[in-house]
Amino acid sequence: MARRICLTLGILSLAAFTAPAQQGNIAGPVAGFTFDSAGRVLRPIQGIPGASLLGDPIDLGMDSISAVVSPRLDSALAVAADQSVHAFLLRSGAATPVTLNGVLTAPERIVFSPSGSAAALYGNGRVQTITGFPASPAISGAFDFTPGGGGGHAGSDARAHRPFTGSMAVSDDGTLVLIADGGSVQLYQSGAERPVATARNALVAFAPGGSDAALVDPGGAGVIWLRNLAGSSTRQVLGASNSASGVAFSADGKTLYVANASVTAYDLTGGPVSSVTCDCTPTGLTPMGAFFRLNEVGQGPLWILDPTGAKPRIVFVPARTD
Repeated sequence: MARRICLTLGILSLAAFTAPAQQGNIAGPVAGFTFDSAGRVLRPIQGIPGASLLGDPIDLGMDSISAVVSPRLDSALAVAADQSVHAFLLRSGAATPVTLNGVLTAPERIVFSPSGSAAALYGNGRVQTITGFPASPAISGAFDFTPGGGGGHAGSDARAHRPFTGSMAVSDDGTLVLIADGGSVQLYQSGAERPVATARNALVAFAPGGSDAALVDPGGAGVIWLRNLAGSSTRQVLGASNSASGVAFSADGKTLYVANASVTAYDLTGGPVSSVTCDCTPTGLTPMGAFFRLNEVGQGPLWILDPTGAKPRIVFVPARTD
């Protein structure tokens, strides 16, 4: 009898968990989000790393071609089929549209700041910064930029189409934008330009809550910690790097992660350098709360870095079969 009661309770619990998911809501914890480009939908990563699944799409109320979610998982910027950009507040498994006026169309790149309070968009020779996330996003600044121009403000050909293949990062207050493109790394402080380094195929990232940043110069200077970029900045080389696909700070700013064939963790408080291997090829390092996504959803599994335990680990989320 006891066994029958336990079995019945288990079935009821499973039904209670799965029924809301079938209705398009999120049940239980969410490790993050990923945009499913094949289905053109934003999906939650339901559960905790090591025991998670790709959930049903979040209803954005439009046909989307891309979507980027903030590191705090509370807001998103999505590009519609007509190339317009829309802001959303993410809460309790639902996406609520938020007014955002004057944003550029057809952006080639959208990045959130490390704490998700700001974002930067590049498109058509123009960079815009947005602050006030998650509830009241608004344009806070803009400047011209020409990819492939080796830095510098765009000239008369600023709006000619030149694909941006470099790296871009924005500080939490939206006043600092780092752009690595071609062979140079430039800092734009409230639109004013200042050279930071000469580095080809570099990656950049800001630390949360201030003007510290990181620069990865593959095959060159290596991994560099840039402190106080807004003032009299200093730099410290943390290690070598022959290649890299992603760089990001931890949510508390105490650790810098660099993804290549594995993920290397640099303890910025003076601890040892560590690394964790993966049966995968990381294509990026996207912060999702306390976790990091190492690739985009596709035919194979989605890979997640979980640094919250005694030792960092990399786990996968199975691909959906529907």
